[in-house]
Amino acid sequence: MRKCMLTAAAGITMNKIVECVPNFSEGRDEEKIELIVRAIASAPDVFVLDRDMDPDHNRSVITFAGLPEAVVEAAIRAASTAVELIDLNRHTGEHPRIGALDVLPFVPIRGVTMDECVALAHRAGDRIARELRIPVYYYEKAALEPDRTDLADVRRGGFEALRDEITRNPDRFPDAGEAMVHPTAGAIAIAARAPLIAYNINLATQDLSVAKKIARAVRGRDGGLQNVKALGIDLRNRRQVQVSINLVDYQSTPVFRVFEFVRREAERYGVMVAGSEITGLIPQSALNACADFFLRIEDFSEDLILEHRLQKELERAGWTWVDHSEKPVEPEAFKEDESSVPDSRTLDGFANEIAEGAATPDGGSVAAYAGALAAALGAMVCNLTISHRQEVKADVEGVFDQLDQLGADLRLAVEEAAESRMSLEDAIALPRETDGEKLARTFAIEEATKNAIAVPQRVAQSAFGVIELLFELSEVVNPAVLAELASGAQLALAALRGAAYNVLSLLLTINDEELNSTHRVELRDLIVRGHQMAADIEAIFLQVYPIDSIET
Repeated sequence: MRKCMLTAAAGITMNKIVECVPNFSEGRDEEKIELIVRAIASAPDVFVLDRDMDPDHNRSVITFAGLPEAVVEAAIRAASTAVELIDLNRHTGEHPRIGALDVLPFVPIRGVTMDECVALAHRAGDRIARELRIPVYYYEKAALEPDRTDLADVRRGGFEALRDEITRNPDRFPDAGEAMVHPTAGAIAIAARAPLIAYNINLATQDLSVAKKIARAVRGRDGGLQNVKALGIDLRNRRQVQVSINLVDYQSTPVFRVFEFVRREAERYGVMVAGSEITGLIPQSALNACADFFLRIEDFSEDLILEHRLQKELERAGWTWVDHSEKPVEPEAFKEDESSVPDSRTLDGFANEIAEGAATPDGGSVAAYAGALAAALGAMVCNLTISHRQEVKADVEGVFDQLDQLGADLRLAVEEAAESRMSLEDAIALPRETDGEKLARTFAIEEATKNAIAVPQRVAQSAFGVIELLFELSEVVNPAVLAELASGAQLALAALRGAAYNVLSLLLTINDEELNSTHRVELRDLIVRGHQMAADIEAIFLQVYPIDSIET
């Protein structure tokens, strides 16, 4: 059940926006959740954007946003109300939890840095520990200790285990408050983090072991997809099981890739995907490479999109929507003659831009362009195969749809790679006369470099996805199109390698050892697997067209 509420003073310009997504250990009593929503909405300058109740998880997620200090106040009111209404001693549900208000993440949306959200998280935690006598643990970017970055480590064993260990095990002592759980409200985990997508995939089976095996396969920490956390959950009310997923970096690991991974794993066990669903809201950018029919999202509508809902409520209340990302409109007299601007959407224009020797476009853009061409060759193979082999039409059409999505993502990355490189050049050009300027420049370069890494990393993943799909096609295509298939595989492999080279060169300037290790491990895996599949496709081609029969 989803509802939207609003409280705001009309006419205020909101140029700093923080989102908060508290999770409550109550998903069956609508009256209790309504009271918590009212408590949040009672804080001035806050918008309640969404609520989502799940009886199987016995958990509710409420999404609200507003001015930074107002969001902290609303969070305290939510925690106070949850203490009065929820008793963990009587709580049962599929989802792990340590508190009545179980997790409280602060997310920067507009005009607010991650460091500011960390400060907000610590401020809220100090108040909750002091005013409500609830022990607090900080995780993600707000973590005070490295081994508490991952929420799963903080929440290990749930409320019952924490209740027994918090008083005697120093490793379980809280970051704020007394080493004793609240008798009914337990403890709370508070974070500052990037936007997270809570995305669940429901399977057409009641076999929980299948969901748990797939969750283990897709989980990043167990060798699956990076940036993915997953659990297998029993949906007794629906007579299904679910792979419940938290996607912590949807730009590096797109939603559609997670869906396809789970779908293919399910097929190994003879199980179909029944549908998928979003818990809470999803950023618009996460849907750029997805279509609602492709993901089979249940009850999908624009009101699930965070930015869409927030802008609508702001405008309805008479607030001003300030978008600092939009470029100012230039007067006609200052606009360039469009005929003089190189057209990067044509091969000639793109090649000319590269040859000019400017900082952008660079190798990352070229890798994305190559990957897009590989996807286009794959789409060509699909169309030619469908026209000659109707018996495989359904399977090939599915591959075509995925290649189309990957091609669109790679074409988008051509421009994104250039933009991220320009941002890095801007950071490098910052002044460095004083110690303060030098420090600010160092931080700016590191942040810009991390952002610049995200695009070629995504290109490498998408190029690998193209190779995987071409490998699928190699089993069903007509020999007449094997040349295009093999060419596409080699082109996609070049795109994968080129993107990887870009990432590796940028990683040299990053001091974050964990980030370095994560990217290097994933790239090594993608290159090894991609090379093997491309070689297998080439071997199939050479079986039909042996190299010794080609005249030289």
